Amino acid sequence: MGSKLKNIGLIGLGMIAGVAASMQLDAIAQKSGAEPLPLEEVRQLTDVFGMIKSNYVEPVEDKKLLTEAISGMVASLDPHSAYLDKKAFKELRESTMGKFVGLGIEVGMEDGYVKVISPIEDSPAYRAGIKAGDLITRLDATPVKGLTLDEAVKKMRGEPNTKITLTIARKDEDRPIIVTIMRQEIRMQSVKSKVIEPGYAWLRVTQFQEPTVDDMAKKILAFYAQEPNLKGLVLDLRNDPGGVLPGAIGVSGAFLPKDAVVVTTNGQLASSKVIYAAKRDEYAQGSLTDPLARLPDAIKKVPMVVLINSGSASASEIVAGALQDYKRATIMGTQSFGKGSVQSVIPLPPDRQTAVKLTTARYYTPNGRSIQARGIVPDIMVDEYADGDGLNGLRLREADLTKHLINDKDKDATEVKATTVDEKEEERLIALEKKRKPLEFGSKEDFQLAQALNHLKGLPVQVSKVKAEIRDTSSKDDKPVKDIRKDSKTPSEKIEKAPAEKIEKK
Repeated sequence: MGSKLKNIGLIGLGMIAGVAASMQLDAIAQKSGAEPLPLEEVRQLTDVFGMIKSNYVEPVEDKKLLTEAISGMVASLDPHSAYLDKKAFKELRESTMGKFVGLGIEVGMEDGYVKVISPIEDSPAYRAGIKAGDLITRLDATPVKGLTLDEAVKKMRGEPNTKITLTIARKDEDRPIIVTIMRQEIRMQSVKSKVIEPGYAWLRVTQFQEPTVDDMAKKILAFYAQEPNLKGLVLDLRNDPGGVLPGAIGVSGAFLPKDAVVVTTNGQLASSKVIYAAKRDEYAQGSLTDPLARLPDAIKKVPMVVLINSGSASASEIVAGALQDYKRATIMGTQSFGKGSVQSVIPLPPDRQTAVKLTTARYYTPNGRSIQARGIVPDIMVDEYADGDGLNGLRLREADLTKHLINDKDKDATEVKATTVDEKEEERLIALEKKRKPLEFGSKEDFQLAQALNHLKGLPVQVSKVKAEIRDTSSKDDKPVKDIRKDSKTPSEKIEKAPAEKIEKK
């Protein structure tokens, strides 16, 4: 069996795939302090520490040993918990603000190499001539083969105005291409939009960042100014790996009734049992104005399609799940990634320049559905291309990740993993994909978008020949909740004030 394709990431941004609700450090300390430490295991840890210090082949700094011990302890829990050193913590905070220092390349992993999905327009990589489909084989003198995608991304990150040399293998080129690129600050545009044709608009959220709700409101106002009698809207969340929770709440709130419940969370701490509704203080914290207040009333009623695929994760799944539960939009595309956990970013003393990203809760749609290891099942299954779903079926999903959380709503339900095909079929799909022109979402060649427009117009839709791998039966009541605070039987009964800081990456 060949290597599966990993989900796309972004150089400098890492792979953001989540929602987060930071918990207070003292609250977590109180929880852990209620139970005595296992003294025998702690003694064993100190014995190993002393053994390394005295017997290892060369001296090792105390700080290095302790930092690596913390890192290993956190990483052993699940795929999304991690220790963040100063650099990683800084990069995480920058990424939620929509800026980072790097090359500006959307990347994935293929056959052990970094594959360029697409360069960001006007980025250093774009100006250097990097093309979609390029395989990066070396980073300076370091071979990429053997590195994880995260390790490769870290090497391509760095300080502004520093150089890195990439060795690239390109289709139809006999010799490797060597390119030296200067790292620069990249500012991401998280929301894109355009009027596709008279009466129909396309709104794409590439990832959920702090400016996303404001940017979305501006885009909506712009296309309403151009097309005041809008007949249909396509909200595109394909390959959106997630991001900050307020962004997901605000995007959902733009199309749902005022104060509608968007998502609930539940974990061990009382502060993790939260109900998030479409309220200004949930999606516009720290702002004196409500960006959604400027939107026309018609946006709440315009017919909608939401496009998702196997690269839609976490915050984008929250939006799709909420709009699906309220029957506000038709969900189209292919089954989503299936990340249904919340990561809290907890700064560590004494200087609070390092942090632990810890999974502290699961999240649920308004009807109480958990999408963990399953994903959102579209109302209408539509492949990426007219002749199939391309390589999407080979992409890793949440259920493929080692130590992933189970779906607590229905533990016997089938988890959704990457499609299992034999090596010959995988090679055929990869060869077919190499012959295709890179797909630009929102273009005239965008097959799924064309099917979404057909649905909005009442025309026939070419549905996928492959059925969804599972159907979610965890919610018996198919009606959207009116007030989850009274009616919900999910674990999230207690209402808590939403914490101020919500940042996370995968």
